[in-house]
Amino acid sequence: MVSPSHFAAFAALVFVMVIVPGPSVLFTVSRALSAGRRDALLTVAGNAAGVYTQVVAVAFGMGALVRTSATVFTVIKLAGAAYLVYLGVQAIRHRRKLSEALTGAVPATAGRTAAVLRDGFVVGFANPKSIVFLAAVLPQFVDYPAGGVVVQILVLGIALPVVALVSDSGWALVAGAARAWFARSPRRLELVGGTGGLVMIGLGAGLALNGRRD
Repeated sequence: MVSPSHFAAFAALVFVMVIVPGPSVLFTVSRALSAGRRDALLTVAGNAAGVYTQVVAVAFGMGALVRTSATVFTVIKLAGAAYLVYLGVQAIRHRRKLSEALTGAVPATAGRTAAVLRDGFVVGFANPKSIVFLAAVLPQFVDYPAGGVVVQILVLGIALPVVALVSDSGWALVAGAARAWFARSPRRLELVGGTGGLVMIGLGAGLALNGRRD
């Protein structure tokens, strides 16, 4: 069983880590600017699910593997980077369709919702910032003599996606509001769609080239 003091201490550390903008925040802002508030919030939800999948992986031993194997870490990092670049290219290619989305020409179908959630999930799961944090820091808050290590990690780990969900949703709403101003002009909207795509590509390139584990 996780003690309240351990959970509070870990949650406080999570808050400090989350409020420093990282790949997930930048991706969420880019998605809000290029696709709108709804897609950004769905991205946040998918991202939170991806991050908690990291928690599950740490609970069942992957955390130690990632911490000790540069190859495993690099593969996960490069996969996430490549996906971000792909999404950025798609955003640039389809930037002229943003005005159609605002007029309702692009319906919010179940398939589109699933695709946006999937995008957020992939970026969240491949986020090197949270991978390193969970693999290196989370086990330090486990009370090993008390037993139930897997359950403790799963319970403690809830703090990260919950805090990230609240924080990133705030970023999504702010960026979505800014997008409303750009939406007054089709040309502005195309510009911001292309810019959001470039940010995603730059973020993906930055992740791929970053050799550090933080």
